[in-house]
Amino acid sequence: MDPKDKQTITNDTGSAETGESFADLFNDSPVKKKTIKPGQKIEAEVVSISKEYVFLDVGDKSEGYITREELEDDNGDLTVKTGDFISVFFLSSKGSEKLFTTKVGGTSTSAAHLEDAYANGIPVEGLVQKEIKGGYEITLSGSVRAFCPYSQMGFRRAEDPQTHIGDRYTFKITKYSENGRNIVVSRRAILAEEREQKKEELKKTLTEGMTIRGEVTSIRDFGAFVDIGGIDALIPISEISMERVENINDYLTVGQKVEAIILNLDWENNRVALSLKAGMADPWESIEEKFQIGSCCTGRVARLLNFGAFVTLEPGVDGLVHISKLGCGKRINHPREVVVEGQTIEVRIESIDLEKKRVALDMASEARKEAEQQEAVEDYKEHVNKADKPASIGSLGEILQKKLQEKNNR
Repeated sequence: MDPKDKQTITNDTGSAETGESFADLFNDSPVKKKTIKPGQKIEAEVVSISKEYVFLDVGDKSEGYITREELEDDNGDLTVKTGDFISVFFLSSKGSEKLFTTKVGGTSTSAAHLEDAYANGIPVEGLVQKEIKGGYEITLSGSVRAFCPYSQMGFRRAEDPQTHIGDRYTFKITKYSENGRNIVVSRRAILAEEREQKKEELKKTLTEGMTIRGEVTSIRDFGAFVDIGGIDALIPISEISMERVENINDYLTVGQKVEAIILNLDWENNRVALSLKAGMADPWESIEEKFQIGSCCTGRVARLLNFGAFVTLEPGVDGLVHISKLGCGKRINHPREVVVEGQTIEVRIESIDLEKKRVALDMASEARKEAEQQEAVEDYKEHVNKADKPASIGSLGEILQKKLQEKNNR
């Protein structure tokens, strides 16, 4: 025994005596071994390798084994070495021998192992052979046939079911009857478990307000789903752009890489909300530099409501032309009588409310008409003040008509 392992132990009388180390006393004390249940997943260390088996240290001074074939690559080369740790499932035991597996599969797998896999929820490897009524025929263990419904091949049904043919996946057996003649499997169950594991990992790293990268996986009317590392997050349609979005496909495509801000993390309901808009510059911060009260500019009619027309001046900035301003003095019942959505019009900035983010607009043509009339009135007053005989220069109506005619001829 190493001298460093020796400890000084005080007896009941207070005197010191040298005995076994605390480590020795602990090792010699009876310890209840942990029971490994079939189907349980554990981390095991590779302790030795033979031609047929890889032997594992599974804890509590116990050993197990796994067939070497499971740990070989497509070229027949072993992918582990002594001292490596691997994740394995406890499959069954005979006497003191414990058989483990990474997943049930391969031509050497017996029907009994498949039944064990069903009973204990152990994954099985299968080859998608062909499409049949309602789903796919899957081959397990080289020759055992199983059935996978369309709904259990993934979270979403493939647009072309033939894309899975010839692929090898991991499944979970959901039904095993008639001594293995009736087997139903699910790939979706495996994907759900993987997603849950990834979600637990993401819980540790994600926070609201942080920027995250992802890939658009699908587009719906209400928003776009983005894969952010194993789970799908939603970008609501209102969070895609500063401007009003009518068709998401005009902004995003499936497979597109995006960078978004995390708005909300609701792990309990499996909902993660993202925003592209939150990462964009707020156009209202510089609106007074771009648009001055009284100035004219062009905009696109975004939408029509009973009380007026909203006009987009730039992405994220909409102004309102009230219905009373649309008729050029003529009473109208709805803005559609004058303008249509998508039309480009010229407007004048009447007022800007930064706090409420509102811009009041007027039709530029109407504004010009009012200005021209006002200019004609001023000219008339000037002529009246200078003339000795006001009646000789004509009436106010004639003056206005003359000035407007001059404007039109320019």
